[in-house]
Amino acid sequence: MSEPNRTWIDRSAMGLSGLCVVHCLAGSVLLAGLSVTGGLWNHEFHAIGLALALPLAAFALLRGVRIHQRYVVTVLGGVGLALMAASLMFAHGSVTEIAVSITGVLLLASAHLLNMRWSRH
Repeated sequence: MSEPNRTWIDRSAMGLSGLCVVHCLAGSVLLAGLSVTGGLWNHEFHAIGLALALPLAAFALLRGVRIHQRYVVTVLGGVGLALMAASLMFAHGSVTEIAVSITGVLLLASAHLLNMRWSRH
């Protein structure tokens, strides 16, 4: 399989992770600056994002493991997804929710980056 065909899933997942970070940070700025949030800043939006991330991450990371045999990406990605899910248990917009969510997103994005790099070799 050619290089672009092997990495598009990891690239898409990293893009989704980036959008999540932007969403979390922008929501925090809105909360701090305006003390008002709209419909796109609630837990339902986060649950939808997580529902998209789960199958995309599972497919991409497991596909990569078949190529490079380094299971650390599934552990790193799994911890990231677990933190993203755990963030839904905290009050929306709280510092804890934001910190747990962003930490999870960064771990998942790191897993995809490693997966993409290791799949090339």
